[in-house]
Amino acid sequence: MVWQQIYDPLGNMVISTALAALPVVVMLVALGFFHIKAHIAAGMGLITALLVAVFVYGMPGDMAGRAALFGGFTGLLPIGWIVLNIIFLHQLTEQNGSFAVLQDSLSGITEDRRIQLLLIAFCFGAFFEGAAGFGTPVAVTAAILIGLGFSPLAASGLSLIANTAPVAFGALGTPVITLAKVHGYDLMEVTAMIGRQLPFFSLLVPFWLIWAFAGRKGMMEIWPAILVTGVSFAIPQFLVSNYIGPELVDIIAAIVSMVCLVAFLRVWKPKTVWTSPSLRGHDPSAAEAKPPQPVKRHSTQALVAAWVILSVFVFIWGLPSVKAWLNGIFAPAFPMAGLHNLIEKVPPVVPAPHKEAAVYTLNLLSATGTGILLSAVVSALVMKYNPVAIVTTFFRTFWLVRYSLLTIVLMLALGTLTRYSGTDTTLGLAFANTGVLYPFFGTLMGWIGVALTGSDTASNVLFGGMQKVAAEQLGLSANLMGAANSSGGVMGKMIDAQSIVVASTATRWFDHEGDILRYVFFHSIALACLVGLYVTMQAYVWPFSLMVVH
Repeated sequence: MVWQQIYDPLGNMVISTALAALPVVVMLVALGFFHIKAHIAAGMGLITALLVAVFVYGMPGDMAGRAALFGGFTGLLPIGWIVLNIIFLHQLTEQNGSFAVLQDSLSGITEDRRIQLLLIAFCFGAFFEGAAGFGTPVAVTAAILIGLGFSPLAASGLSLIANTAPVAFGALGTPVITLAKVHGYDLMEVTAMIGRQLPFFSLLVPFWLIWAFAGRKGMMEIWPAILVTGVSFAIPQFLVSNYIGPELVDIIAAIVSMVCLVAFLRVWKPKTVWTSPSLRGHDPSAAEAKPPQPVKRHSTQALVAAWVILSVFVFIWGLPSVKAWLNGIFAPAFPMAGLHNLIEKVPPVVPAPHKEAAVYTLNLLSATGTGILLSAVVSALVMKYNPVAIVTTFFRTFWLVRYSLLTIVLMLALGTLTRYSGTDTTLGLAFANTGVLYPFFGTLMGWIGVALTGSDTASNVLFGGMQKVAAEQLGLSANLMGAANSSGGVMGKMIDAQSIVVASTATRWFDHEGDILRYVFFHSIALACLVGLYVTMQAYVWPFSLMVVH
C-alpha cells in the first residue's frame, strides 16, 4: 500500500514546522548545550523523529522503522567506512613514522601555523573534497593538523570551516551532477551558476579561516598569502565551472592554489612567525596542543611515498571510469522491502506525484573507504608491517572508533527518516512561502538540507525540485535557485552532525562534539546568510550574472 506524504498534518503550518524541526532541535540541544555524548544525543533525536513521523505525520510504523534502518546502512557505507579506514591509515603511518614525514614536509614549507592552515585545511582539503568528498577532507586534514600540534578544537573546527567553498563540486562534481540528473536542470547552466556564486566565498573563506584562528591582527599580518590562496583558487573555480564542467573544478583549483601559495612563499615571508597551536581567545582544548617540534629533513623518496599514501589511491577511486569498472565486478542492489516505491511525494513539492525509491547498493569495491583501506594495506606492506600486525591494528582502530561509527549510523538514520516521512519537506516549504525574500531563504533551505543530511548531494536531491517549482512560481531563474541550494548548502556542512563526529574522531577528541558544534555554529550561519544575500543581489540587482554561458 502506497503512503502519501503530508506536509501540514495539523492544518497549521507554524505548528507543523515546529514539530518537524523537533528531532533535529532535540539532537543539537542535547549535543551542544547539555553536553550529552554524541551517540546518545543522536539516539534521542532518532526516537523523537520516529514519534513525530508516526504520531504526527501518520507514517506507518513499520515504514518509519525501515526508513531508519535504510539510513543506518547508508551511515555504515560509505561514511563510516571512510572514517574507519582513514583512522586505520593514520594509525599505521603514525606507528611507522611515515605520517611524521608528511607532517615534516608541510612544516618544512613554513612553520607559521596560519600558513599551514591555508595549505592543509584549505588547499589540501579542497583536493580531497574534489577527489572523494563524503567526509574524507575533514578526516584527513584534521588528522594532519592534530599531528602538527594544533589543539583538538582548532584542528577540528578549522578543518570544518575550511571545507565549505569546495563542497558543491565535491567527489568529482557529484552534488551538481545529481541535482541536474534528478530534477532536470541543464548541467552546464547550473554548474556555471554555482561557479558565479562560490568564487566570491572561495576568496572570503581563507580570510575567515585565519581570522577565526588568529584574530583580525593575525589575519592582516599575512593578508598577501591569504589573497594569493583565495584568488588562485577562485579564478580556476570560475573558469572550469563556466567553460569545462563540474567534474574537475575542485581538483584543478586546489592544485593551482597550492602551487601558487608555495611559489609565493619563496619570495615572501611573514614578518612574525605565528607558533601558537591554539585558537586565539578561549580554547578549552589548548592544554592538549603540542609545542612545535624541530623540522626534520627527509629524502625525496620518503616524501613522495608519504604523499602517495594520502593522495593517489583516493584520486583513482574517485574516477568515474574506475568506479564503474568496480561496480561492474561487485555492487549488488537491495530494494528495501516495505519501503521501496511505497512512499509518494506530492505537489507542491513535485509537479506530479512521485514514488520514492529505497534501494541500498552495496558498492563495497568502489567506495572511497575501500580505496583508503587498500592504500593503507599497500603502504603497510611497503613499511614492512607483517600481516598479523596489519590485522591487529585494523581491529584496534575499529574498537577506537566504535562509538563514532554508532553515532554516524544513528544520525544517518535520523536524516533518512526525516526525508521519507516528509518532515524535512515541511521545513523546506516554510522557507518557500517567503515571497520576495525567497532568494535569501531559499538559500538557507540548502543550508538546512545539508545540516540535516550531512551531504550537499542529498540536499540537492531533497530540495532541488522544490527550488525549481518555487522559482518558476515567483518568476525567478530556476538555475539561480538550484545553484543557491547547493551553494548555500556548503555552509551547512560544518555543522552537520556526521562531519562533527568525523572531526572529533580524526583528532581523538572524543565526547567533545558539543564543543565543536558550539564553535562552528556562528561561522556556519553567518556564512550561509552571506550566501543568501549574494543570491538575492543576483536575483534583483545583478541580472547580468544570470546570463547563460555557451
